Amino acid sequence: MVPTVRAAGPSDAAGVVALLRAARPHLVVTPQVLAWQATGKPAERFGMLVAEAGGGIAGVARTGLLHESAEPGLGFVNLVVHREGWRRGVGSALLAAAEERLVGLGVRLAYARVVDEPASLAFAERRGYRGGRRNVILGLDLATAVLPPAPAPPAGVRLVTAADLPDPRPLYEADLAAAVDEPGDVGMDEISFGDWRAAYWDRPDLDRALSMVASADGVVVAFTVALTDGRDRYLSGMTGTRAGWRGRGLARLVKHASLRAARSAGLRWAYTLNDAGNDAMRAVNAWCGYRPVAAEWRHLRTLHE
Repeated sequence: MVPTVRAAGPSDAAGVVALLRAARPHLVVTPQVLAWQATGKPAERFGMLVAEAGGGIAGVARTGLLHESAEPGLGFVNLVVHREGWRRGVGSALLAAAEERLVGLGVRLAYARVVDEPASLAFAERRGYRGGRRNVILGLDLATAVLPPAPAPPAGVRLVTAADLPDPRPLYEADLAAAVDEPGDVGMDEISFGDWRAAYWDRPDLDRALSMVASADGVVVAFTVALTDGRDRYLSGMTGTRAGWRGRGLARLVKHASLRAARSAGLRWAYTLNDAGNDAMRAVNAWCGYRPVAAEWRHLRTLHE
């Protein structure tokens, strides 16, 4: 199998979505999301490469800049290769082309999400990627799950949906405030309101009616963002609470309300990613009924100084 690597085009969307959904069931991905990633997030400089072999798409590499960090020169490369393409040069060809693109964008340090299984980890390590933080992927079957009783909002806290917000700027401010000490390899410490709006608020898979916001005196103090594929999958994109409001059950409040609304909307599979070191959020997710279904590691490699 000799793969041909090229830039992805609109006609590749259906094949890429099928590959991603099969390999990563927790991903919320549609052709519309792929098209938006290519055009709707200019600061990210998103680019997608596909490897063709055997008459079809054997693998895909998604690349771009980690533009939310104040540190320059950070980028990402995430590979997914069809099982039939393993050990046949597909991943190596894709990674080489992806790294070449990142170098052209001025990337100094490349981050990659690597599935927590021996073959994928060994592939990354052989190519100079070193392990970083671990994410646990949690799943919940909304059709059979018994959600705990809904918690009551604390005094002075109002629970609304993101669709109820007349202006998303308070949510942007809360997102930045909550991300200051969020566990992770790369922090969100430099993103303008315009870039945030393009990257998050205007994304086609954001379901504002399922995204919940807790506010007090007009200030967003906690929130959870819901992404859906319009079919059966729901992904918790981010849950955050301002530092001064933690310990009051607000994460449970917003996540429970969002999951209940998702079930009412007919969604079946709920997923969330949890940093393995974030014990507080892991406790919240366990309370909601989430259980581990997979895991991945963030790996990184210096491309050039």
